[in-house]
Amino acid sequence: MNSEAIKKAAQLIHEADSLFIGTGAGMGVDSGLADFRGNHGFWKAYPKLGNAGIEFTEMANPMAFVKNPRQAWGFYGHRLNQYRQTKPHAGFDILKKLGESRPLGYFVFTSNVDGQFQKAGFDPAIIAECHGSIHHLQCQDSCTGAIWEADDLQVEVDTENCLLTSELPVCPECRSLARPNILMFNDWGWIGERTEWQIAKLNQWYHRTKKMAVIELGAGIHVPTVRRVCESFNVPMIRINPGEPQVRSKNDVSLPMGAHEALEQIYSEFQKLNNRS
Repeated sequence: MNSEAIKKAAQLIHEADSLFIGTGAGMGVDSGLADFRGNHGFWKAYPKLGNAGIEFTEMANPMAFVKNPRQAWGFYGHRLNQYRQTKPHAGFDILKKLGESRPLGYFVFTSNVDGQFQKAGFDPAIIAECHGSIHHLQCQDSCTGAIWEADDLQVEVDTENCLLTSELPVCPECRSLARPNILMFNDWGWIGERTEWQIAKLNQWYHRTKKMAVIELGAGIHVPTVRRVCESFNVPMIRINPGEPQVRSKNDVSLPMGAHEALEQIYSEFQKLNNRS
């Protein structure tokens, strides 16, 4: 069943002048990253928080930095260190090759905050991170609206207890607590200017396209931002998701597979089509 769907996916990309790439947390699973799909996955990664009954929506929340900043930074600091150490899987390189093969190029729209596309060599100017980035910081109090890179931030974390053991990061302007520039749950203070600029660049690119292909990888239904955007273009789309592969119509391609495996097979068929051209 998948073989025909793989061929159709390769054909859609081959016939397109541009490629829209939408990704959720499932894209990073093959690199060894957790997707925190529900509390089960979150508590498996952070058992101490599970023992305390702290849910993912409570930790990924600006109130966590008010109630217990060392615990909040223990969680985000651990993730920051993990993302810095993680090597993107080979599927990222395949996506880049597919996108670069299209006459009008490609654009990435991701809900992931891990910076894995940039680490895999993608041009930051053609990436839109709709939930922000852990590699950028902002003031918890939004004092000036500034966003700055976290490159110089080094954090030490007691991973067993999910607690920051180094100094708390602070805003360089007002010296209040700094937090990741990530859109969290119930987030009243997120500074979205960087993401808004990225979305503006995406819109400019989109209006130049004429026959776009859409490929969506690892985007779940729990936070459906990426799925909804990928569906909004009203063109046949390729949905790669091992657990939630449902599509809208028979014109779409559904692949209940992991991202890396699916991309390898699509690229193999894509190369065959190129050789026939």
